[in-house]
Amino acid sequence: MNENSSDSDDYLAQRLREIILHRQLTPLFQPIIRMQSGEIIGYEGLIRGPSDSPLHSPLNLFKVARSCNLSVEVEHLCRRITLEKFAELQLPGRLFLNVSPECLMQADVRHGETLGYIHEVGINPERVIIELTESQPTYDYDLLREAVTHYRAMGFRIAIDDLGEGFSSLRLWSELRPEYVKIDMHFVQGINHDPIKLQFVRSIQEIAEKSGTIVIAEGIETDAELLMIRDLGVSYGQGYKIARPHAHPATTLSVDLRNLLRHNGVAVYPHETGRGHKILTALKLLRSVQSVSPEVHNNRIYEMFNSDPTLEVIPVVSNGVPVGLITRANLIDRFARPYLRELHGKKSCTLFMDSNPLITDKNTALHALSQIIVDADRHHLFNGFIITDAGQYMGMGNAHDLMREITQMQISAARYANPLTLLPGNVPIDEHIDRLLENGTRFCACYVDLDHFKPYNDVYGYRKGDDILRVSGKILSGHCDPQRDFVGHIGGDDFIILFQSEDWEQRCRAILDAFASAAPDFYSEEDRLRGGYVSEDRRGDKVFHPLVTISLGLVKVEPGQFLSHHQIATATAEAKQQAKKIPGNSLFIDRRQGACIVEAGGDDTTLTHAA
Repeated sequence: MNENSSDSDDYLAQRLREIILHRQLTPLFQPIIRMQSGEIIGYEGLIRGPSDSPLHSPLNLFKVARSCNLSVEVEHLCRRITLEKFAELQLPGRLFLNVSPECLMQADVRHGETLGYIHEVGINPERVIIELTESQPTYDYDLLREAVTHYRAMGFRIAIDDLGEGFSSLRLWSELRPEYVKIDMHFVQGINHDPIKLQFVRSIQEIAEKSGTIVIAEGIETDAELLMIRDLGVSYGQGYKIARPHAHPATTLSVDLRNLLRHNGVAVYPHETGRGHKILTALKLLRSVQSVSPEVHNNRIYEMFNSDPTLEVIPVVSNGVPVGLITRANLIDRFARPYLRELHGKKSCTLFMDSNPLITDKNTALHALSQIIVDADRHHLFNGFIITDAGQYMGMGNAHDLMREITQMQISAARYANPLTLLPGNVPIDEHIDRLLENGTRFCACYVDLDHFKPYNDVYGYRKGDDILRVSGKILSGHCDPQRDFVGHIGGDDFIILFQSEDWEQRCRAILDAFASAAPDFYSEEDRLRGGYVSEDRRGDKVFHPLVTISLGLVKVEPGQFLSHHQIATATAEAKQQAKKIPGNSLFIDRRQGACIVEAGGDDTTLTHAA
């Protein structure tokens, strides 16, 4: 061992003993709040070593304690000092007290040592939550369950810390049935941008509701995370956005934070750009097809085809490894010729097999498999492909099944996210509207449609048309607040915006101006100068088409006014039709008490009212 390292270890061990002897630990308390009201329901007790010591960090403190076999002593001291300070400060609510499973299972723990501390400082055990924090794997679940039962009998409640991060936190949940689970901050931070984190938290919340467990979200650091956690129905939360750990913590939240939690709106969930996380593979196409060995004669292959009219191919497999493929058409055609069956009937079936069949592993993604087939020789499209597992034959797949699955994937993906603009599709649009309605939120639903778009596609081509749709999506997104406003792509040239921003009308005007500036770039100089273009209709007559414009039909939605996304869709479609009656880039606002029209043409914008 390095001498300097040994000296350092000795110094840290000596410093740790001094800390234990002189009780040189400082407890900090971080508030835990009820997400729906902002009420502080309790505090997590945290510990710090001396500020001028390398053992100030709890990670270093407990690391050295483990190396010195003093973990139990240090943990008991932390517990006692935290309880004493909590009582001294007369903090309201519950105290979440960190305890390691290995310490909980120590024999002396079950003799009521912690209960003795609590009685000394005058705290009711029902106010103390034993928060199990793993620093190493838990193996003896029977012993841990016994210890937890003992603690519960004394009046304590149990929480599991860092759900999703620890060695066996899900197993602990199942074994111990705790009253509380704390979701690790990794799944909370950035949840407003990550659909996988969102789904994780939603799943945990669903399990908790069914099992009678209260969920606490840790690590909340931004407004968006706070509102997202609140909207998911998570009961409790803690994090720097709420309050940092402090030796003398506040007993009420700030006015700004209380107002934020009372904000009458819903968070905009992150959306998936398709169902990318659910990757379908060749295994989805697997069909069981009997194989033969190379020793089998051609006469036997002929009999197999004759006895089963649906059988189109027979794979040839040697010691589990595919070596070729025999097709019905090839063998039957050859045997139909004079004397070929008599000459070759008793020869190996490898004589007429395709020795270079298309072979793919079961884990090949369907999109990749599709490209492989496109790039391969044409006959593979009809013959199908062999599916293997680590090189061993499993079965067959065919192009028809592949096309069906890919088509279904594309349809499904488009429902969740438009593949062209990557904006949310119909399913998340409907879900967001329903969330707004259920929450009783005031919002504005704006149906967006491009005028004269079809003839543009016919004249300039679909590629240019796609460019306009992409730019339109960017313009809509660029003039919305991503934390409050939802932008979706219904399909084709139809979009929707669900505004919670109070300055929605200003944003709509900005969209009209931005589109009016961008649209001319998609035309030739000649068409720009004359304000449109000429094409022939079905009868061969010349027809003039104006430049593509944008129409916004907006409905102001009051709580209780609509009951479902279907009713919203009908109302916004009607508003859109009114907007499309107005020449140029236009906004029609249906206020239900009366309607008004904003017409934007070039740099001029006028406002008129409609009955």
